[in-house]
Amino acid sequence: MFTKRLGYAFTLLAILIFSLQDAISKHLGSLYPPVFIAMLRFWAFGAFALVMGARGHGGLKAAAATKRPFLQVLRGVLLAFQIVVTITAFSTVGLAHSQAILSSGPIFVALLSMPLLGERVGWRRWTAIGVGLCGVLIVIDPADSSFDAGVLLPLAGALMFALYVIATRLVSRDDPASTSFFYIGVAGAAALSLVGPFFWTGLAPADWFWMGLLCITGMSSHYFLIRAYDLLDAAAVQPLTYLQVVLAAVVGITVFGETLNLNTAIGSVIVVGAGIFTVWRESVVARRRAREITARNRTGK
Repeated sequence: MFTKRLGYAFTLLAILIFSLQDAISKHLGSLYPPVFIAMLRFWAFGAFALVMGARGHGGLKAAAATKRPFLQVLRGVLLAFQIVVTITAFSTVGLAHSQAILSSGPIFVALLSMPLLGERVGWRRWTAIGVGLCGVLIVIDPADSSFDAGVLLPLAGALMFALYVIATRLVSRDDPASTSFFYIGVAGAAALSLVGPFFWTGLAPADWFWMGLLCITGMSSHYFLIRAYDLLDAAAVQPLTYLQVVLAAVVGITVFGETLNLNTAIGSVIVVGAGIFTVWRESVVARRRAREITARNRTGK
């Protein structure tokens, strides 16, 4: 019981930190090039990953040992540039509107898991995917005469994150979580270092504080989320992460003066509901497969 409570505490702490991180990203992203902000953040993240790898069993050599080097590097690059896209969306589309669209990530994961992971999707998840995509269309509202193509940014971010999750599932078949964490920080920092210096901008003295806080939140949020997954099943953690949509709306409205229209509110409820059902259904299918494998092993068939 204590382990579960601690897992939930880590989850809620990670969500709160992610929300603070998003607010800081929006503030800095509206003043400086998003790729520059993401690069500084990943430099801190990469340094943290190196320290954690060095402290782990076997040191950096063990942390960097992987059976899927291409996919591990691809994961780090995908997440790094997904964050660039997300920061851009926060500053141009808005925090609340962007998070409503980004919450469609699990729906795209379920959709892409068929061609990329070879998973079978039953009619229940197909229904959830269809409903979720309808919710995304309601949020985006392409039929509106004042349609802003900028809303495609968070949609691209959701798709990029879904590809990152798919790649993570593939590498998890061969590599431990510590190796995956190492490559997120190091590969992401290396990729952004190839582009970010061309956008180098001097930070105002006050913004160095926010940049430092962004780096701290970037490291701590991922750490607490990893601890949460160590103590709880994904089916228990992932539905709680949708609290970010609510917190983003609160922060966007109260801090940044954003407005939440009816389409965004209704679409968000539909997307979140479909996403939670998709995650729950995946956990049910996974448990069923685990029981079938255990039964076959016991019978020797």
